[in-house]
Amino acid sequence: MKRIRLSKHARGYIQRRGFTVAEVEQAIRESRWNPAELNRLQCRKNFPFNGEWNGKHYATKQVRPVFAEHADEIVVITVYTYYL
Repeated sequence: MKRIRLSKHARGYIQRRGFTVAEVEQAIRESRWNPAELNRLQCRKNFPFNGEWNGKHYATKQVRPVFAEHADEIVVITVYTYYL
């Protein structure tokens, strides 16, 4: 199993976008990968949220990492989070 490493850019968005490293790793390991721009990959995974984000209540949080697969590791470039 390849190591998953978040880039400095991706780590910088953890608080602002409200995802965790564990959620990103789980999304990559358990979800189907799809092509993304610039020869990168992406996937999506929904997580139960049932909480408040920016003053609104949401039941679900969707985490969408964009990443590059290398021979020895997966590097997460950025992570988008959607509240549904």
